[in-house]
Amino acid sequence: MSLDVSPALLEQAERGEVDEAEFVDCVRTSLPYAWEMISSLVARLRIDGGEFADNQTPPPDEQARGQLLRALASDAIRGALERHFAVRLAFQNCHRVAVFPLAAEADERLARFTSVRGQLLNQSPELRDC
Repeated sequence: MSLDVSPALLEQAERGEVDEAEFVDCVRTSLPYAWEMISSLVARLRIDGGEFADNQTPPPDEQARGQLLRALASDAIRGALERHFAVRLAFQNCHRVAVFPLAAEADERLARFTSVRGQLLNQSPELRDC
């Protein structure tokens, strides 16, 4: 799945630096499922507090799954989303997205979530081909 890049944004990229807010808006409109997932987790983290907020519900279809993978597998997209929402993103399996606060207090929990052990403990036969 590719981003739906407007001619104006593409022209901006061809000239040099791109306005990150415009790039983030392109991500928002191109990857609406991923955007909604991440923004809802950010809202939950800010409202409920806690060490992190995560999603454990698989995407409803392959298009949604593709959006999530595209958003989190691309360093540019992921980095822009982290800066936009002022969080750190983590990803396991085909759907388990987590948002962590930027505060140093979250470092240990983020390290546990992204560890090899954390990855292995998050496996299940139902998600084998997700």
